[in-house]
Amino acid sequence: MGALDLPSEPDEPDRAEGVSDRGPDRPKARDLPDPDERGRAYEAMRAYTEMEADRSRDDRYWDEVPGLLERAESYRERWPEDRRDAPDRSADPAGSFRSQGGFYLSPERHAEAVAVIGRVREAEPAISAAAQAVEQENRHGGWLEGLKHKLKGDDRLKEKVAERLEGEPDKAPTEILRKVPDAIRYTFCLRSETYSTGYYDIKESLENCGYQMYESRNAWGAAEYKGINTRWVTAEGQRFEVQFHTPESFHAKQCVTHDAYERIRDPKTPGDERAELKTFQREVCSHIQVPADARDIPDFKKEGF
Repeated sequence: MGALDLPSEPDEPDRAEGVSDRGPDRPKARDLPDPDERGRAYEAMRAYTEMEADRSRDDRYWDEVPGLLERAESYRERWPEDRRDAPDRSADPAGSFRSQGGFYLSPERHAEAVAVIGRVREAEPAISAAAQAVEQENRHGGWLEGLKHKLKGDDRLKEKVAERLEGEPDKAPTEILRKVPDAIRYTFCLRSETYSTGYYDIKESLENCGYQMYESRNAWGAAEYKGINTRWVTAEGQRFEVQFHTPESFHAKQCVTHDAYERIRDPKTPGDERAELKTFQREVCSHIQVPADARDIPDFKKEGF
């Protein structure tokens, strides 16, 4: 995956104006003349207090971002990418492929993989057009983020094929790449207050485009990652991924913990480094507010996928 830019951050609503619009003033004792009034005032006070707590949780992640970014940079300085030895390709025949991780494709298998990747690239524009139409039409303010990264890089796809072939040498690259769920991928961002309803609205819109969701993984209860990852398939059999994030969870994934995640998934990363980076991911995620009802969105897996 290429370098990741900071996401655009839509303007926040004016918080000072929102207080009077969304919650009553704190009640005073002299305003509570009878038990019924006291009950109503108590509920008003509780609603006001909860609103203020929610507002502070919204801000908490962004307040922590400068320090978290400094931590992420310190890890890059301690464990730079160029510390890893490049794979030895000196004896590889012309037309072959060897990934940075050392996974190998013969010239024949490499040619097959290139052809299949070309078919993925041909399928992408129609799916992207549908995703952008859903962005324009959704009723809950959801927007697409990171669209420039909608295609997984060719070398990463080739590496997936080569890695799979090490364990299953009789598999064809066509069969392997057909089942890669995120060769094409999109991210919808939604505000916390509309996250759950927005998820269902966007899901329905994608289904109305003729796409079928075959899996949904809810990670809002997870420690090291926040969000929902869904997997889809077109009528022609092309698979793609749609992630659902809040601005905070997207920023954390894309701008703060991305490099840590890549090092964690690298089998060459030493265990002590991996453990420290996992701790960092958990700390980052601890500052992200979980949208109301987000944990209630069920996981789903369609038979046959």
